[in-house]
Amino acid sequence: MLRAATLTALLLAAPMSAAAQGQDETLADIRQQLSVMYVEVQRLNSELNTTGSPSVAITGNSALERLNAIEAELQRLTSKTEELEFRINRVTRDGTNRIGDLEYRLCELESGCDVSLLGDTPTLGGVDAAEDLPAPAPANETNGPALAVGEQADFERAQEALANGDFRSAADLFAAHTQTYPGGPLSAQAHYLRGEAYDSLGETAEAARAYLDSFSGNPAGDFAPDALFKLGNALGGLGQTEDACLTLAEVTNRFPSSDAALDAQDARAALGCS
Repeated sequence: MLRAATLTALLLAAPMSAAAQGQDETLADIRQQLSVMYVEVQRLNSELNTTGSPSVAITGNSALERLNAIEAELQRLTSKTEELEFRINRVTRDGTNRIGDLEYRLCELESGCDVSLLGDTPTLGGVDAAEDLPAPAPANETNGPALAVGEQADFERAQEALANGDFRSAADLFAAHTQTYPGGPLSAQAHYLRGEAYDSLGETAEAARAYLDSFSGNPAGDFAPDALFKLGNALGGLGQTEDACLTLAEVTNRFPSSDAALDAQDARAALGCS
């Protein structure tokens, strides 16, 4: 952050310095300013390096509290990412303009240099700012994110195992899928189906973890209502009635018009939830 602010200040100060020099500015002066800018840009690049192991504290006395903590952390990280993206785009755009100005003045001072042949200054970082990029072409018929190579085939292999009643293989294949393609467009569904495979094996605790992974990975996705409902059911099956009742109530609160909300009401009644 400090480096980005330093670079921005440097870039903004460059034209002021040049204006003060006026006609006394030399070729060496411009070259020096240009070199300093490129060095600062390279230093800014170091901001992309991590400073250590990430530390994310997810606390809570119940599954629902931990679920809310995960969702809050995801929202915080998303907001921070958008803030950084805006600042980087601003530095990139302004820095590119300043360097272009220096290159123009440098050409004016060099004999035999034709300013009309300079062309556009390459954008810092080698790519255009996010707001200047054209919208990507749809990756599939649903306009969703593009699948990685082999992702669809691996997912279908796990689906086939589940459909054939080979629940152990299905659970293992879906687990491998989520590890190989973390955060992919099929990730939430893969976690959910992994939970169903564990349910069929009678491994309720593992099923509950899978349903929680499915929901927390995409709290507003197509599988979120059913994943949250199945999580509540699993908690009830594990004897954690209070957590189950809270989780099932959350299904109705978050997704009141879904089929899962009706199922959750029935499940709460069966558990004797207040």
